[in-house]
Amino acid sequence: MTELEIKKHLPFLEPDLLQEVITSGVIQEIPADVTILEEGVYVKMVPIVLEGLVKGYTRYEDKELLLYYIHPNESCVMSFSAGLNNEKSKINAVTIDDSKVLLLPSNKVQEWVKRFPNFNRIFYNQYNVRYQDLLDTIHHLIFDKLDVRLYNYLKEKVDLKGEPVISITHQRIANELGTAREVISRLLKKLEKENKIGLTDKGIRVL
Repeated sequence: MTELEIKKHLPFLEPDLLQEVITSGVIQEIPADVTILEEGVYVKMVPIVLEGLVKGYTRYEDKELLLYYIHPNESCVMSFSAGLNNEKSKINAVTIDDSKVLLLPSNKVQEWVKRFPNFNRIFYNQYNVRYQDLLDTIHHLIFDKLDVRLYNYLKEKVDLKGEPVISITHQRIANELGTAREVISRLLKKLEKENKIGLTDKGIRVL
């Protein structure tokens, strides 16, 4: 980990804190589909995403509920809160793409938020963003039909990936939207008939 690399992603860190982050933090390159936070497990390292994309979600039995995505230069506020209070994680987090993540020891985070008030910016600025994410999720769950949620989900995937075709299984979509695979397969056919998507051998194209 170099000073230049950290400054590039976290330019607001003051010199003393920057040196402590370089000394205590660890940068890991993590492949896609790797769990970095697990619900019910104590948070020992607080992640900051430098490159790639991470998904935060909760699980009930075999169903998942997508909470939010963690983009570069962002962290997981739920892991920050759990690490700060020495509590178990209330969510799961998994890499969506190959990612580079800065891991900060939670005991150091507890120390730094008191010694370096500026350090709080990276977390507290995101509370409003995550709160809005959760409100949007609740709104869609209550007011939107599943086909609307599915179409919005696919459009968001296109925006995140920057590619017109999404390679993803029907089962994974079902897990993230909290429904059954058969339901997703049926709704994808419906969206295709409405000329909103195209189903190809390479994946799903949003039109």
